[in-house]
Amino acid sequence: MKDLKTVIKFTMEDMLKRKSFIISTLIILALIVIGFNVPKIIKSVDGEDVSSEKLLIVDSSNVFEGKLDTLKNTDLGYEITIENKSFEDIKKLIEEKEIDSSIIIEQIDDKVQIRYIVENANMMKGVPDNIITAINSMYSNLQINKLGLTQEQLQSITPNFEFSLEQTNEERASGNIFAMMLLSLVLFYAIYFCAYQVSSSITTEKTSKIMETLVTSTTPKTIVLGKTIGIGIVGLIQMILIVATAIFSAKVFLDSELINAVLDISNITPYLGIVTIIYFILGYLAYALLYALTGSTVSKPEDIQSANGPVAILAVVGFYLSYFTMMNPTSNLNVFASMLPISSPFCMPFRIMMGIASTTDVLISIAILLVTILVIAQVAIKIYSNAIFNYGTKMSFSDILKIYKDKNS
Repeated sequence: MKDLKTVIKFTMEDMLKRKSFIISTLIILALIVIGFNVPKIIKSVDGEDVSSEKLLIVDSSNVFEGKLDTLKNTDLGYEITIENKSFEDIKKLIEEKEIDSSIIIEQIDDKVQIRYIVENANMMKGVPDNIITAINSMYSNLQINKLGLTQEQLQSITPNFEFSLEQTNEERASGNIFAMMLLSLVLFYAIYFCAYQVSSSITTEKTSKIMETLVTSTTPKTIVLGKTIGIGIVGLIQMILIVATAIFSAKVFLDSELINAVLDISNITPYLGIVTIIYFILGYLAYALLYALTGSTVSKPEDIQSANGPVAILAVVGFYLSYFTMMNPTSNLNVFASMLPISSPFCMPFRIMMGIASTTDVLISIAILLVTILVIAQVAIKIYSNAIFNYGTKMSFSDILKIYKDKNS
């Protein structure tokens, strides 16, 4: 146990002293703070609130019979002015920044033409939908009033439908999909990049011959577990720091209404936090031990990328399997992803947040993940013990298999 603590302490100190780790962490934290300040930065650059965009409406043919003034009291996100202006006058007002845009309404024969005037047209956006809806609704009401219909007749022809989405499956999901995807993305980043450091650390120490000193003072098993746990603790601290910075930045720099609209955190509970940390630890252990295995099979740092390729593919497949099944969280594929060891660390916390994972599901998923970790650990430690002093070329899969089957090793 003392040797294990020594290796853990050595690994943590080595990780925390690395300039790459310190710089990358500071960059991530800075990007988080800047990201949550983007709305304020945009407002300060524009010099005004985008909700106060000035719109001039010109009804040159009096199509709306002076009723357009009611639009001023409608929440369309514009400061609306109703005046009669020529196109040249409108062009001058836009160029001088007196107004941002204008609408010209003209009666041509039996058709009503509506021209939306801006300084630079965005063909991808076109005329704003809220403007189209408001004008169409006002024109329809104007024509209906001309028919002299009673209030009862108006109600009978006006749609008053209530739409709702229902499912036959008794299992229902609830929650903000954006917040859940963000949680899975953070977990993937933490698990993948922290686990990758195990492979890099082992290969670097083999190259610098530090491994020979470590092996003479302790066992290969202690080295594998110590390095895995040490880097995992540093990774967990980094993840907590990132999440804490994001939560603090959101509360300080964003409006509460915007936070509630984009990130519904009502489903985030202490139980979810505890389970998420458990899945981070278990998911990290599974991938870290795989990376320890691949790191022990190479002797040069430049071979790490190719050796880690299969594990990286597994991690990406596991993440995308959970990520894309979020769109249909009650599907059998999503249930499968929450049980599969390569994807359960990213998927099960999401299912818990949505309220569709029972305690039994969580326990079964954790049990499968624990068994997988034990199997991987047994294989990784044995291969690591035999390949630790390999300073030659990168070992092939057949070489690894031969070492594992060697009972005399």
